This record gives sequence, C-alpha cells and structure tokens, in this order.
Amino acid sequence: MRVFQEEVQVRSKGEGDIIDISERVRRVVERSGIRVGVAQVFVVGSTAAVTTMEYEPGLVEDLPQALERIAPRDAEYKHHLRWGDYNGHSHVRASIIGPSLMIPVRDGEPVLGTWQQVILVELDVRPRNRRIVVTVMGE
Repeated sequence: MRVFQEEVQVRSKGEGDIIDISERVRRVVERSGIRVGVAQVFVVGSTAAVTTMEYEPGLVEDLPQALERIAPRDAEYKHHLRWGDYNGHSHVRASIIGPSLMIPVRDGEPVLGTWQQVILVELDVRPRNRRIVVTVMGE
C-alpha cells in the first residue's frame, strides 16, 4: 500500500461561503499516482466542514438556511459566554457536518456521482484561510 498526502489552501469569504473543491481533490489524487484506494479530505479547524452536495445555486442557498434552522446564529451558546467571539453556532454546525470525508478512488480518479461535488463549508463569522489535507491511500 502507498500513501500520498498534500495540503490545499482555500480562502473563504466568511460564514456561509460554500466552495467547490472537487477539482483540487481530483488533481491531488492524480498526482498521487494511486489507481485504486481511498482519498481522505480533512479541513484543519473547528469552524469549517467538508461534505458532498450537488453544487448548484439553489442548494448553495438552501444549505446555510437549513443550518440556520438547526443551529440558529442568534441562540445563546455557552461558547459565546466563555470566549466572546460569537461563533458558537459555527462550532456546532461544523460538528454536525464534520471535518472529513472519505472518497473511493478507482482508475486514478475520485469516485463521485454525476451531480456530486466535494465542498468546503465555511461556518466561521469571518473570512478564513483554510488548510485542507488530502491523503490518498491505495495501490
């Protein structure tokens, strides 16, 4: 088994920014030379998340609205009281979606559906430079 790891940098616009990182992940998998295995995508930080979705304008608008219903920005969070940075909802939302994703690799390509893209979801209240670690394992 071989392991290849590379870091990808992404600059977000702040809360609610959803960035399609599929092509960046695909290029890392290609550079790895691994034909069959898995790619793990992990965002470093506790106020961002990675997942998959159909990256189209309606869903890009729907996801932040759904997260607002699940973990409202204006609710009281103990994190606010402790740190005063008013991003408790960001931490809760990131915990729900999660920081990592496993994608099968076949024929040297990530296995994704026709309408399935890999996305970074920025949940913090301000723009951030995000580090995404892509680890490809296999043969």
